[in-house]
Amino acid sequence: MTQRETYPIDIAGVHRELPLFEIKPGLRIAILNILGDTELVTACARALAEKLTAVEYDVLVTAEAKSIPLAHALSVETGKPYVILRKSYKPYMGDALRAETLSITTGQPQTLYLDEKDREMMKGKKVIIVDDVISTGSTLQGMRMLLQKAGAEVVAEAAILTEGERAKWSQIIALGHLPVFTD
Repeated sequence: MTQRETYPIDIAGVHRELPLFEIKPGLRIAILNILGDTELVTACARALAEKLTAVEYDVLVTAEAKSIPLAHALSVETGKPYVILRKSYKPYMGDALRAETLSITTGQPQTLYLDEKDREMMKGKKVIIVDDVISTGSTLQGMRMLLQKAGAEVVAEAAILTEGERAKWSQIIALGHLPVFTD
């Protein structure tokens, strides 16, 4: 196995070497994969909870899958419930709401679903959208559309990291920022 180039970063007091992957010719990004990284997830949840203390909200919302551990840990830290927007429909989800957006990562349409059981909980609630990395904003856009359909008010958006054009993400409550790498 060849040694992959990495990007060093310190997040919430934890150091990680993020592997660089080419996503299209001449463009590489650093990949943050928090799945299974309990130390990093816990530290990030504590740091984000601290940054969210001034925000009045009822529910945390994220899209599956990589940011689920963050939403769970943040829920434990804040005592607020969390809801997962699913990327595929299952019959037990009942009368689910759906919103479609274009995934920049895959170039394919991406559909998000809000389970029937969570639909009523969202109506009239103030929510914070949570993600691991906000890169293009396509998932964020889909989550906003779905939450608006559900009658929820998005009062803040939070992430471990933003990526790309820093000015584009000035409204995001984040712990850090990743550059993109062009050859």
